[in-house]
Amino acid sequence: MMNNKELYADYMTRFLKENAKINLISQNEEKFLWEKHVFDSLSLELFFEKYGIQPEGKSLLDIGTGGGFPAVPLAIRYPELNVTALDSIRKKLTAIENIAGELKITNLKTLCERAENIKGEYDFITSRAVAKLDKISTYALPLLKEGGYFIAYKSKKVSEEIEEGRRTIKRLGGKIVDIIEYRLPLEEVYERNLVIIEKK
Repeated sequence: MMNNKELYADYMTRFLKENAKINLISQNEEKFLWEKHVFDSLSLELFFEKYGIQPEGKSLLDIGTGGGFPAVPLAIRYPELNVTALDSIRKKLTAIENIAGELKITNLKTLCERAENIKGEYDFITSRAVAKLDKISTYALPLLKEGGYFIAYKSKKVSEEIEEGRRTIKRLGGKIVDIIEYRLPLEEVYERNLVIIEKK
């Protein structure tokens, strides 16, 4: 499923249309939209499959969604998952709303706010290219349900961040239970990690 590029072709066309207006990703990155952004976002599948998780009816908050990654590809992939895309920059969320409206994505909503100012309890929280693990955990873990998972998308140099963040994560009731490694479909070796933190 992760390689089903055709399913996301319409989405990517509409994304590029919005990107021409407000620069959600750099122009250099446009040619790697599938490999570095959409495919990367969909790697959450690896976690769901490994843990036998059925996301139907569950809630997911994407902190600092930016151009909508991973929120929008995940909302397309899992129509029964309730996805909230959180960002403090209104114009980025407007672009996401335009894309979702055109594609009739009904399980995605946006929230224009800073993470530290919101309340709620989510089954899953994701974060990609927002902040170091130590900092982002202070935003994510208080918003997680007990038994929920915070999934941080990280580069292969994640071990240092894990060491720096371990104490904070423990203090907030979290525990790093797994690191799932994967590669992006690029010619050069491009390694990525999903850091899986469970709220105990």
